[in-house]
Amino acid sequence: MRRFLIVFPVFSALLSAQTKNYLVETGTHVPLSLINSVSTKNAVPGDRVYLESVFPILVDGRIVIPTGSYVMGTITEIRRPGKVKGRGEFHLRFDSLTLPNGTTRDFRAHVTGLDGRASEELDHKEGTIRSEGNKAGDVRTVGETAAAGASIGALAGSISGATGMGAAIGAGAGAAAALAGVLFTRGPDAVLAKGTTIEMILDRQVQFDEADLDFSNALPHRSTASDSGGPLPSHKTRQNYPNRIPAF
Repeated sequence: MRRFLIVFPVFSALLSAQTKNYLVETGTHVPLSLINSVSTKNAVPGDRVYLESVFPILVDGRIVIPTGSYVMGTITEIRRPGKVKGRGEFHLRFDSLTLPNGTTRDFRAHVTGLDGRASEELDHKEGTIRSEGNKAGDVRTVGETAAAGASIGALAGSISGATGMGAAIGAGAGAAAALAGVLFTRGPDAVLAKGTTIEMILDRQVQFDEADLDFSNALPHRSTASDSGGPLPSHKTRQNYPNRIPAF
């Protein structure tokens, strides 16, 4: 009887150690890198987005989300940029996490940070990613085209003996042509290139036990997101119209 009383506490302690749970708390930030690119130009709601973790997450000194863990997300909303004004935007939701050993958890998380090299903007309240504005580019387009029109108008005016009038007419025609081009083209699309770093924040707890965190048979990690050399700038869809100037 005494032997049983001695052995039972030891067995209970071993069982407790083997079943230790690790909780990744709500609010934990996890940096990720995009494996595939996303653009409002061709994405539709329901499209999958694939990412991988780029920094280990620890709980009680134990790595619970190693570098190279995979995250799958879904595009839930898409808005193409409008004409005259408006920017492309989309909403990204995170759905599942797969560790290098195949352990998978469904979870909920949202975007809380974007790579500083990306030109897109993040609405932290709504979790919406928007393209940058292009007002400066529009103003430059009108200015450059007006200047080109003025030069052509001045040349035509000099031939007819009215250099100043020709320049004024040319500038007005050039500005009108450029403004028409701006008004009838879309604004910039929202683009996140492969390799862009995104930080997600957990909306609920994720739990693992010892067996879930056995990585002894996991394959060596090779990053698939960093091959592109980092994020690319947004691809603007506005066009310049320096040659759309009526002949004199």
